Amino acid sequence: MMKAVGFPWGWNLNREISKLNYRIHTDAIKENLIPPELTQYQISITSASEADVLNVALFGITAKQWREKNPDKNGNIRDYATLNQLLVLANMESYNAILIEQSKLQPKRLQLLNKLAIRQLESI
Repeated sequence: MMKAVGFPWGWNLNREISKLNYRIHTDAIKENLIPPELTQYQISITSASEADVLNVALFGITAKQWREKNPDKNGNIRDYATLNQLLVLANMESYNAILIEQSKLQPKRLQLLNKLAIRQLESI
């Protein structure tokens, strides 16, 4: 894991920011993608699918694929992200919330989010 120079708490701070932006993301999902008649199971599938849009756009794999490749690691893919990846992830969560509110379909959002991730990772 990479730490911000002069800020040993940088990774944890970015992980917390990412968690806060994830709330923005999940609120957009609830308000725009989950009709009230869905079961709890259907809601969890929709939410997981949306989380994986971000994972695929940034890391290139789903959470399940990461767990299968890393059975010896505790936590999830985001717990092993670099400081830069967490910063980009936080930005992606906000951007995806906007795209969801604009009624962009998931394949188009994935494409736009991947472009954002590439551009931002190259810049930082």
